[in-house]
Amino acid sequence: MRSWSKTARRVGCDRPVTTPALMIQGTGSDVGKSLMVAGLCRLFARRGLVVRPFKPQNMSNNAAVTADGGEIGRAQALQARACGVQPSVHMNPVLLKPETETGAQIVVQGKAIGSSSARDYLARKTTLLPAVLDSFARLAAGADLVLVEGAGSPAEVNLRAGDIANMGFAEAADLPVVLVGDIDRGGVIAAIVGTWTLLPAAERARLKGFLINKFRGDPQLFAGGLSAITAHTGLTALGVVPWLPSAARLPAEDAVALASWRPGAGRAIHIAVPHFSRIANFDDLDPLRLEPDVALELVPPGRALPGVADLIILPGSKSTIGDLGFLRAQGWDIDLAGHLRRGGAVLGLCGGYQMLGRSLDDPDGTEGPRGRVAGLGLLEVDTVLAGAKTLEAVRGRHLDSGETVAGYEMHIGTTSGPGRGSPFLLLDDRGIGRPEGAVSRDRRVAGTYLHGLFAADRFRHAFLDALKPRAASGAGFDAGIEAALDALADHLEAAVAVDTLLAIARAR
Repeated sequence: MRSWSKTARRVGCDRPVTTPALMIQGTGSDVGKSLMVAGLCRLFARRGLVVRPFKPQNMSNNAAVTADGGEIGRAQALQARACGVQPSVHMNPVLLKPETETGAQIVVQGKAIGSSSARDYLARKTTLLPAVLDSFARLAAGADLVLVEGAGSPAEVNLRAGDIANMGFAEAADLPVVLVGDIDRGGVIAAIVGTWTLLPAAERARLKGFLINKFRGDPQLFAGGLSAITAHTGLTALGVVPWLPSAARLPAEDAVALASWRPGAGRAIHIAVPHFSRIANFDDLDPLRLEPDVALELVPPGRALPGVADLIILPGSKSTIGDLGFLRAQGWDIDLAGHLRRGGAVLGLCGGYQMLGRSLDDPDGTEGPRGRVAGLGLLEVDTVLAGAKTLEAVRGRHLDSGETVAGYEMHIGTTSGPGRGSPFLLLDDRGIGRPEGAVSRDRRVAGTYLHGLFAADRFRHAFLDALKPRAASGAGFDAGIEAALDALADHLEAAVAVDTLLAIARAR
């Protein structure tokens, strides 16, 4: 019997009403679940429904600070934006942030509770189900519709025991499920039929239909494919979603999406970014990537940082000391030195800022083995990776240009030293300016903890203009995100049986 106290609201004194909800699961990672949910959030919100996104468990180093002082996956923050609401820790109650190949930091309802190996987490995750159901109930209590995103694939039957991310959660919350397959990667018929085949009968019964995503060409040509899937599974085809180029404007959730980044040819400003093994919050770079005169190049391991770059950005990292060692192993420290000799500029964001200093000390083993290492020595600052995690939305002013910026701080550690006497930003802090970041004496190396600063259009133009004089492109980042969400909603409205999806959600 369903526990109404967890999933229902009451009408009158004795009639429970279950909040409509639908779970979108996928045949694998990067099949488009996150953007599918974001588009449906915008679509149903435009119809006047109070919509909330939810992902029980996410694994990503792309995170956002919430209004209630925690952190969640960046994809759920985008989905909240699609709904027209502020993100909440309850939209993503369990966030796993990989620190090594076999371990991750565990964030529960917005707060880090420690780290765990993958093996230990398999045994531990069942203890997190009450928190997951609590967050779901909180969202459902104030919503007309909850759209739930799965993680990876329910066909990963080796991970089914104690699952809280896919069918385990769908069963616990009594949710109907729609399965999404990505035809662009090939093998979509086998992926959907294979997923259905691997599920036990009770879980198959939760599947109410399937969607085909990222189709290129005439969808009518796939009619035979839809029939084949239905013949093997009995599932209803709910739509074929064509490829949508403007979806590239929206932040990607997984680092796997970085493989598709390509720098534009013949552009005036060249920015290079080394691809760290534990790169984090790489959506900081999206506003630059979308500038028409900027070639943003993500440099993979084994390749030198390009000598033609005007700017090298050291991005955030979930394992700062580990990625500093990774940087040196690639010879990128040597490339940085040559870049600066040629007159280039360097900017460090969060973990990248910490690497630019004279030393990094992890006395408690917060991000890995205890110890102190030498930094790159390009800023006169030192960082100690200890203390409470800073999670704060902030606003301020870039001191060189005078332009305003806004974003959030999300980091472990305290940075100090004489270099902070020449800050990068002046943050608003209870009406008193708080210096933030550091700039080298020759003004060519800078570091900041502020994530999201490049979303500010006037600042972004001023920053790029200081690299090379340019006319403002007119690119509006936030306006572009809103337009892309609206276009995605329009796209799904035309391609998907959305009224059927809503009926499935209401029939749970």
